[in-house]
Order: sequence, then structure tokens, then C-alpha cells
Amino acid sequence: MSTTSQPNCSHISHFLLSGIPFLEDFNLWLGILLISMYIVAVMGNSLILYIIRVDQGLHEPMYIFLFMLSMLDLLISTNIMPRMLGIFWTDDREIPFGNCLTQMFFIQFLAALESGILVAMAVDRYVAICHPLRYSSILTSERISKMSALIVGRGALVMVPIPLITNRLKEWKSNVLSHSYCLHQEIMKLACEDITVNIIYGLFIVLSVMGIDSLFISISYVLIIKTVSSLEDASMKAFSTCTAHICAVLVYYIPLIGISIIHRLKNPTAPNLHILFGNVYLLVSPVINPLIYGIKTKQIRDGFKKVYSKIIH
Repeated sequence: MSTTSQPNCSHISHFLLSGIPFLEDFNLWLGILLISMYIVAVMGNSLILYIIRVDQGLHEPMYIFLFMLSMLDLLISTNIMPRMLGIFWTDDREIPFGNCLTQMFFIQFLAALESGILVAMAVDRYVAICHPLRYSSILTSERISKMSALIVGRGALVMVPIPLITNRLKEWKSNVLSHSYCLHQEIMKLACEDITVNIIYGLFIVLSVMGIDSLFISISYVLIIKTVSSLEDASMKAFSTCTAHICAVLVYYIPLIGISIIHRLKNPTAPNLHILFGNVYLLVSPVINPLIYGIKTKQIRDGFKKVYSKIIH
């Protein structure tokens, strides 16, 4: 690294990703934990994709959106896992600057898509419960395609500027990241230059994507609860179709809020704990979502049983 005119600042060609400080002796076991989570994520989401694909009875909006959610969970976990295993098993911590920006983009792009799919699933539950007789006419294949295109387009439009505004930063205080992958909110803190644009745009993303999406989901459930409260005996049965989606929303947003808070704490009381949480939070949703839908959704549960029966016979 060549030193610039600013003291303690340098041009860099790569970042160094970190494992868990003071737990280096357990890197083998940490790697086994991560690969175990990844295997569970891959197997669970792949099973859901297979079940929905082969069962014609599941080719309806609710399960089409679940298919998309499982695909995104596979992509998110696969985007980060090889690099994380390289850190814990081979001590390969170096990631080129350009590769880091690319990984950063895809992490946030896929996260935005998942947030958008959760909104689409909330809309699906709203229509199914509040307008059941018009369900098929409202959520047509054409409308689902348009919703999907809108989600992808919004994600790309909002997230493409992130690596561009980060790439303009040329001088850095350090090239050591505290996580095993590249996050915008951490990278920008290492820059020596003015990061006002990055801060403002990061806030814009939080408000325009996660903020608006969580608002839409909340409004959907307020309307659903209002409708369900007037259904008397049928209320719990109608609302039970929402429990898996509610759990998926919580699994997505709680770790997201947690990692956001972590990066705003200057002196965390348990630094190793917060770094460990930061390393695994992207794997929480891919691991838990298949379990949620396998337990809470009868059609998916029946599909799991059919696949299991085929395997043992």
C-alpha cells in the first residue's frame, strides 16, 4: 500500500476479512457450524423448490412467492459461504477491492429482493382473507409477473449506486473488516474521505426499501386482523394461514435491525458476540424459513413426507 499525503491513510487494493477474534483456535469448529447451517439451508430450500415445482396443486400465488423466497435464500447463503469457509478453514482473508464491492452489491440487492417478496406475500394473504372470492381474478399470472419485475427493478435501481459511490473513495484508514463478508455500513467507516453521500444514501435505502416494505406489511396485517375479527368461528382458521409468513417476516427483520444497531454501537459490551452475530445473521433466514414453512404449512409438510417416503423406499 502506498501512503498518501494524509497521515494514517493509504490507497488499498484489497480488504482483509475477519473471523472471530480470540476464537482462532476454534476456527475448525466454527467452520463446521457454518457449513452445517449452509447444508441445512441448501437442503431445506431445495426441497421446497422441488415440492412446489412438481406439485401442480401448489402452482398458485402463495407458493409461487414462497418459491421465489426459497430461491433468494439459496442465492444469499451461496453468495457468502465460500468466502466465509475460506477464512475459517484456510485462513484466506484477502478479498480484492472490486470483488468486495461486487459482493456488497449482491448482498444488499438480494436482501432488497427478499424484502420485496415478503411484501408480495403479505399482499397475497391480504387478498386471500379480505377478498377471497376475487383472489384468482386479482392475483393473476400477469400481475404476479409484473410484481416480480417491479421488485427486481426496484432492487437493482436502488442498490446499483452503492458500489459506485463507494468506489469513488480512494483513501482508507484501514483495510481490515470485522465480518466475513463486505457490508457497505462497515466499509464506509474505514474511509478517510467525506462519506456524507454514503451515509445519506444508506439512510435513503433503509427508508425507501426496508421502511416502506415494513409499512406495507404492517398495513396489510392491520387490514387482515380487522377482517378476521369479524369472521367469528372462522377467524382463527383464516388467520392461521398467515402464521408462517409472520414468522418469516420476523426472521428477516429482527436480524436486520440487530446488525444495524450493532454497527451504530461505538463500544459494544460483548464485541466477540456482536461479531459472531454479524457473521451468521445472513444465514438465519435461509436456515429457518424452510423449517417454518415445513412446520406451519400443511401442503409443504405433506410434500416433505412424500419426498421422504420416496427416499426410504
